[in-house]
Amino acid sequence: MESPEKFKSSKEVIAFLAESFPNCFSVEGEARPLKIGIFQDLASRLEEEERVSKTMLRSTLRHYTNSWRYLHSIKEGEHRVDLDGNPGDVIEKEHADHARQQLDESKAKAAEKRKAKQKAAPKGQPKRQPGRSGSDTATANRKNDGKQGTKPKLNRPNKTPPAKLTDDDLKQGTQVTVKLGKAPMPAVITEVAKDGVHVQLDSGMVVKVTSEALRLARSKRS
Repeated sequence: MESPEKFKSSKEVIAFLAESFPNCFSVEGEARPLKIGIFQDLASRLEEEERVSKTMLRSTLRHYTNSWRYLHSIKEGEHRVDLDGNPGDVIEKEHADHARQQLDESKAKAAEKRKAKQKAAPKGQPKRQPGRSGSDTATANRKNDGKQGTKPKLNRPNKTPPAKLTDDDLKQGTQVTVKLGKAPMPAVITEVAKDGVHVQLDSGMVVKVTSEALRLARSKRS
């Protein structure tokens, strides 16, 4: 027959011991102080157990008795137990003080490791303002960028649209504006004919347009 697979960790061995000797070992809750020399008792009881070697057993006992849960159980006046849970020697003050010192040192080392780990960890990203997502922030930035260099529409002065020419305005010498491109251009009426109105631009150029394309220049308004 094939040999059973050996335990690979102290955790597995402790679970096995708690199952085999429930009045002595446990995996949770309050631990019980172990009899001094319990390793020899275990080695004798488990002599035929192929899943755990003496080396693994010794390592597991060291792990178990150094745990915070076990060190907390070592109190002056408490009884140690054997594998069957029978009470034995009473814990002396010297042993209780030593266990307390080990517990304090172990907790201090754990605290130092946590601090070192926190310092080594990368710093987090800057916190976002509550209620504002990244997309909201980007949208707000775009709005702010668009406002730079411009004035709100409400602050702009209301401009009166240029007035259309009346029949009295359609005469030579009237200052007008004519829209030949995107922006109105200042001009002067030089001739009013049946087929259109001739105007001279500031550049000296004369063009013929319809009266609908002309607006009265602001300087000529009453």
